[in-house]
Order: sequence, then C-alpha cells, then structure tokens
Amino acid sequence: MDANLLWVLAGCILISIGASIVGCFAFLRKRSLAGDAVAHALLPGIALSYLIFEEKSLWALFPGALIAGWLSLLSIEGIARYSKIKSDSAIAIVLSVFFAVGIVLLTRIQATASAGSSGLDAFLFGKAAAILPGDLLLYFLVNTLMLLLIWAWYPYFKLYTFDPEFAASSGLPVKRVSFLLSTLTVVAIAMGIQAVGVVLMAALVITPAAAARFFSSSLGTMIALAAVFGAIGAAFGVWVSYMAPAMPTGPWIVVLISFIAIVSFVFAPTKGLWFRRRRQRLLQRKVNDENLLKRMYHLEEAAKGSYHSTYQLADAPQFEGRSMEASLQRLKAAGALEERAGTFRLSESGFQEASRVVRLHRLWELYLNQRVNMATDHVHHDAEAIEHIITPELEEALIKDLDYPLLDPHKSIIPGMKPAP
Repeated sequence: MDANLLWVLAGCILISIGASIVGCFAFLRKRSLAGDAVAHALLPGIALSYLIFEEKSLWALFPGALIAGWLSLLSIEGIARYSKIKSDSAIAIVLSVFFAVGIVLLTRIQATASAGSSGLDAFLFGKAAAILPGDLLLYFLVNTLMLLLIWAWYPYFKLYTFDPEFAASSGLPVKRVSFLLSTLTVVAIAMGIQAVGVVLMAALVITPAAAARFFSSSLGTMIALAAVFGAIGAAFGVWVSYMAPAMPTGPWIVVLISFIAIVSFVFAPTKGLWFRRRRQRLLQRKVNDENLLKRMYHLEEAAKGSYHSTYQLADAPQFEGRSMEASLQRLKAAGALEERAGTFRLSESGFQEASRVVRLHRLWELYLNQRVNMATDHVHHDAEAIEHIITPELEEALIKDLDYPLLDPHKSIIPGMKPAP
C-alpha cells in the first residue's frame, strides 16, 4: 500500500476523531456558528505565521492559527457583551472581517511570488495529500492532550454544557470550564486546517455530533458515536480521493459525514424522522379507534345491543369518512365490533375496551373539576385530549385520589367502577 496514503488516512482519522469529540460540546452548547467563525478566522493567523516563519509546515502555522482563533472568540464575546449587537450578528461580523483580512494577506503573500508561498491557498479548502509523517506527531500529541483534558474535566464539562446556571450556582469554576472548552474548540479546528481547510472545518466539528445526537440520550454515547462517524467519514473520504485523484479529500470527508447525518436524521431509531412520523401515525390510529369505541358506547347506552349505521357513527366532529372506515376495519379485525348488513355493534371485548376509554375520560373530567377547579362545562375538551395517554398506573392513582368515584361531574356513571374497598 502507498505509504503516503497511510499518512493521509491516519492524519484525517485523527483530525476527524478530535474534531468530532470536541464538537459534541459545541453542538450541545449551541455554539455551532461560533465554530464556523473560528474556522474562518484562522486564515489571517495562518498568513501571519507564514510571514513570520516563512515556511508552510504545520508546526509553524499552528500557533498563529490558535492565536487567531482565540482572538475571534474574544471578539465575539466582547462585541456581544459591550455593545447592543446580538451574538449571532457578532459572529457574522467577526467571521467576515477575519476571513477578509486573511484573504487580503494571502493575496499579498502570493503577490510576492516567492517559491515558498505557493500552495498557501490550499488552506481554504484543504489539501490532505500534503500531510507528512511529522504532522502525524502533532495530530497525535494534540489529540492525546485534548482527550486527557476531556477525561479529567468530563463531569464539569458535562454539567456546564447542559446547565451553566446551575453549574455557576453550585460553585463550579465556570469561567475556567468555559475557557477550556473554547480552547479545545479552537485547537480541534486549527488541527484540521491542512486537511479540510478553514471553509469546511466547522462542518467536520459539528456534523458528526449532530448525527450522533439522533442515536443517543447520554453524552458519553454521543461522544463515542461522533468519533466513530468522524472516523468513518474520514476513511471513506480518503478512499474516494485515492480512487479518483481529481476528487479533493476534505470536501469528500464532509460530504460523507453529511450523508451519515442525513441518514441519521431520517432513519435513526426513536429519534429519526421516519420513526417519529410512524409513532405519530400509530398514535393517531389509536386515537381514532378509541374515539370510535367511545362513540359506540354512547350509542349503546341509549340502545343496548342495537346495531348502528355508519351515518350514526359519523355523527361526531372528530370523524372523517376515510379515517372512520379504516377504524371500523381495524376494530372488526380485532374482534371489537360485530357487523350485520353494513351496521355495527360492540362485541363483548369491544364493550370492555370502550368502557375503559369512557372510564378514563370521565375520571379525568372529575379530576379537573375537583382538583383543578375547572367548571363542569369546561372539562370535556381537556379530557378528550388526555384520555388516550393515561396509563394503567395513572388510572389507578386517579381512582385512589378521587376516592373510588361512581359518577362524573355531569352525574353520568363511570363504567367499571366499584365502591371503595
């Protein structure tokens, strides 16, 4: 295997892992735009470092990039704190000004036409092929230092990330924690300028974290998944660039990680768009079926054992022709309804289920009336909304709290209730 490919692959994976881990904290703190500003603000630092050291090695350019990144963060905080300009506007101002200064400096450097200045513009979009074995040492040292800091300060970072106000009131040194997190963000972004470039580096920081968020509910899991997604995107980006040399590595890394994020957004279990829509559809079906059962119960209260036409069933504002027909078919298939010549009535099991729904509705009406002091003529609508999500545990608690009631606020019988034991 080509040795240069191994350097590029190892370097890109190290960069992606470091950026992805730090990006989780930036993402959860809603500092994504600040990361974009820092990435663009590195450009003047790179140019000034070149003017000072007159060499393009990452060891020479890295300090200037760090200083410029830190100045951009201080500028954003200063503008937002000491002026009437809001933070999002301050980010836009700092991003534009620093990036413009960087372009001016790069143009000036390249106008000198010195032999060493060629290729500096590659830092705009990155040039992973320029990674050398010596750069890997820097990536490894920086990654190790970042991981050690995150491990040592993890409880403080976690508390500050999720609840900075509580962290401050608990005596946590929030200024020091904020300084360390900001420094880690700047370092992670500066580390990837050579491979990915200042324009796309913010995406490498935020996108793996965004993708991991759909699969996790804990910070530790999110960090681990973000690192995995970042490494996968880096490996495939390098592979694409190796197979098609005309394809740039950095943009392809971002494209592939973005693809992972899109797939996560749509198909991630429980949090993905498809699964959320599916849960909504299932809940709506449940609501429709239970509303139909409740309607059947009310009809049978007046004429027990009779069959009822679809016209009678549809005589309620929450029913539509198509949804009611679907509910009828589902309830019939489940054995809750009996059909005769296009008319329906509740089966024994259907009557029990309908009684349960009506019982929950009337219990909640009584609770609102007695415990929340809502007027009797105002409780129906709220009970309609909540009856479908009352669990058996909550039903039992309601019955005990209301002392085993037999009548609802409208003096209607609550089905299935027995006197207090």
